[in-house]
Amino acid sequence: MIKRGKGMACMWYPIGFTVAANASAATVKVNTDGTATVLTGTVETGQGALTVLGQIAAQTLGIATDDVHVVSADTDSTPMDTGAIASRTTYVTGNAIVLAAEKAREILFEAAAPLLNVRPEQLEAVDKKIRVLSFPDRFLPIDKVVAHAENTLGKPSIGSASYNPPTVEMDPETGQGKPFNAYVYATQIADVEVDDETGEVEVKKITAVHDCGTPINPMLVEGQIQGGISMGVGFALQEEILFKDGTQINPNLTNYIMPTSLDMPELEVELVDNYDPTGPFGAKGAGEPTAVPTAAAIMNAIYDAVGVRITNLPATAEKVLAAIQEKNKAVA
Repeated sequence: MIKRGKGMACMWYPIGFTVAANASAATVKVNTDGTATVLTGTVETGQGALTVLGQIAAQTLGIATDDVHVVSADTDSTPMDTGAIASRTTYVTGNAIVLAAEKAREILFEAAAPLLNVRPEQLEAVDKKIRVLSFPDRFLPIDKVVAHAENTLGKPSIGSASYNPPTVEMDPETGQGKPFNAYVYATQIADVEVDDETGEVEVKKITAVHDCGTPINPMLVEGQIQGGISMGVGFALQEEILFKDGTQINPNLTNYIMPTSLDMPELEVELVDNYDPTGPFGAKGAGEPTAVPTAAAIMNAIYDAVGVRITNLPATAEKVLAAIQEKNKAVA
């Protein structure tokens, strides 16, 4: 008989560790055609980091994201970055890019201020213009300002900066301290069907609600959450490294089973816009936390459906059926 159950799991996850130095550096250069180049040592691993970092630079400089070229390379040609670890890229590297872009923008404000007969602090960068605050009709195109700064004043608009979350060492005796600078939160709900005659589990739907600060690119965040859920489904039901006599016997994708698109349930993703004042434009991050609650939610749903707890993952049909049979024996 097919039995249906629902399960929920909640999680919190740290962003940007502070127990040790965790720095990112960046260089931002505004070009005479109004575009910008960003140099960063961070790594794009498919999470959309370079798109988001380009958006952060564009917002700070008041230009379009398409006008920002992000150069991601090793430290022969880019500033250092601690790495695409600890779900830190948007938060830490993003803050470094904001600081670097602000320095480049300050040079443009200093160049434009005499031409507009105002002080630099009375200017803003928006819509590819350097314009007077509260007076949108008084402006100069940003490419003209860059050219003036370079060719007349001899000040290319280049900014370099680094960001390191405040380092707080742990107390060696108590272990207390502040190991991370920000946290993200999420709740996921799984809807499953379990065949109590075979132990087979099918995940029908997962609803995921995540707080990652202010999402800079909601579509990318949603994609990350969907990807994290796919990893969580595999962790919960399929993926297992098998050994015999110390040798892995399923070292390739023909016998190491992981979810495909056909195994994925219906997904419903919602984002909680929770501005974090320490992050770039209020952002924290998504990354690893997206996979954290999935398996727990599925296990709770299995329990709701057939009344057995699976604590040794993955919850294969054999394990679920054995647990059901054991429960039935105990009842009998």
